[in-house]
Amino acid sequence: MDRAPLIEFKDVTKRFGDRTVLEKVNLKIYEGDVTTLVGLSGTGKSVMLKHIVGLLQPSGGEIYFRGRPLSRMNRSEIDEYMSHISYMFQNNALFDSMTVFDNVALPLRQTTRLGKQEIAKRVMARLEQTELSDVAQKYPAELSGGMRKRTALARALVTDPEIVLFDEPTTGQDPIRRNAILSMVAEYKKRFGFTAVLISHDIPDVFFISNRVLVLYDRRIVFQGTPEEFENFQHPFTDELLSSLESLQEELTGLYSRRQFKVRYQTHLSKRHPEQIYALALFTVTGMEAITARLGHIAAQKLPRALGSFLSRHFGGVGGFSSRLAVHEYVTLLPYSDLLEAERIVGDFITDFQQRGIPELLGQTGSGFRAEAPIQFQVSAGLAQGNPGEELDAIIALARANQRPVGTFQYGN
Repeated sequence: MDRAPLIEFKDVTKRFGDRTVLEKVNLKIYEGDVTTLVGLSGTGKSVMLKHIVGLLQPSGGEIYFRGRPLSRMNRSEIDEYMSHISYMFQNNALFDSMTVFDNVALPLRQTTRLGKQEIAKRVMARLEQTELSDVAQKYPAELSGGMRKRTALARALVTDPEIVLFDEPTTGQDPIRRNAILSMVAEYKKRFGFTAVLISHDIPDVFFISNRVLVLYDRRIVFQGTPEEFENFQHPFTDELLSSLESLQEELTGLYSRRQFKVRYQTHLSKRHPEQIYALALFTVTGMEAITARLGHIAAQKLPRALGSFLSRHFGGVGGFSSRLAVHEYVTLLPYSDLLEAERIVGDFITDFQQRGIPELLGQTGSGFRAEAPIQFQVSAGLAQGNPGEELDAIIALARANQRPVGTFQYGN
């Protein structure tokens, strides 16, 4: 990668007495990326974030910001560096005795000399952008879990930071809410343009919004790269890490995780003659932004869950198996089909989805949304043919290149 890192650790070590938590850690965080730090519990991930935000100092090594070592900055330069960073705590850390407005205003009151009117202007702008202006005078106890999370995010963004650190933002959430929070992070990162660094245990969900992955194991960074590169990462501790973090199936959709999809592909097709063929179908859903805007992040996650369930039921009946490749991209492998048969199977799926899938989706959202004006979303599909001797990623890329719209569906009455 040719880009200069925004933040870089070089041989960073952290000791607490005789205990070494980080040992010669080297990592790079790039501007504009969503970087996710994963690792087993208690391995020092939060300690690493606290070094970035300045709550802890390294026992050895150096941390750089835009190529400048923090240890050589004077007090005013450190203050300037810190003004670029915001921290969203694991459990929101809202003050129960303060209103939503006052919680969000707190960083401006504590760290700036802005006047009362300017603070109010900035706070209300962030509350409007995070859809909280109607609850500005309510207290955290009066809010839903999603609203409390958005309040914490609005507070993190009110100082216009370049970098936002998220310490396990989805801890303790069910699959729907977990993916809703990740969707919210991705949306606001795109809207406000900050660099995001997350600690998360939620493999593979968090990978759908991540540009880079860092793996902390045994006090060191043992991997840094893209989520796709992580799938092929070979390390003595990889199986231990993944077995504790990743299930065989993605919880939101019930489909195979990307890693397990590839394992099944390799296991299933390795027993076949090299010249035998299979078909692969790639589906992409577009128009989800409008659904999210109408329903909110939590309810909108019911669509990928329902679609995953529908894919599994439909293609499982003909020996196929599926995975989610990206937020709204799905792949299905049909081991015993050629392109001609796959076209028929996919055509049957689209018809079935129109007749049964859409009513299922509507039934899950509740009557409140059905009364609203309808929203349309589109499904595109691409097919490709392969054999066991070819790289799976190459066949997926071919299917992606062959995609075309196959249906426009109405969501709501």
